[in-house]
Amino acid sequence: MLPIITRERPDTFDAISLITELEAFLESLYPPESRHGYSVDKLLAEEVAFFLLRVNETPACCGGIEFVGNEYGEIKRMYVRPQFRGLGFAKLMVNHLADYACAHNITLLRLETGVHQREAIGLYERLGFYRIPLFGPYINDPLSLCYEKRLVSPEELGWSPGFFEQTAGALQDDPLIRYSQGEYEEREPLE
Repeated sequence: MLPIITRERPDTFDAISLITELEAFLESLYPPESRHGYSVDKLLAEEVAFFLLRVNETPACCGGIEFVGNEYGEIKRMYVRPQFRGLGFAKLMVNHLADYACAHNITLLRLETGVHQREAIGLYERLGFYRIPLFGPYINDPLSLCYEKRLVSPEELGWSPGFFEQTAGALQDDPLIRYSQGEYEEREPLE
């Protein structure tokens, strides 16, 4: 089972299928005024970089990132199909979005999630996101929680510009090592 992440337009059949499933899930938890997810048309209009994770060519997970000027990147439309949960795919996608942000000199990630999405909240907190005051369109929504995470830029670490492009975001302490095409290969953890 080799997960592959690729950038894709959100108006493809697979992307629309995942977004539709996400909307149905959120509809069961929140009233319309508390569902802030972008439509496919808005994802396109706002030029959200959108990615799909596939396993054996089956779409399993999606996520996007919208750059808000040079200030931060906001994670959008994160979703993992139920049959693929618990396999680390959400972590792979968030890490991929973080790498994408760093490659574009964005070192702050933000996101909004709902108060009823305990699994998502747990994931974001485990990945180092911390709660912040509600921002932007979420300010008056009592069912929203907002998080952010500061990313370390290659320059802050003393590495040359283009570091992430050259290494494709490989993480030596992660048992899944990325390759430049967005493919992943399971490896033994480094000691």
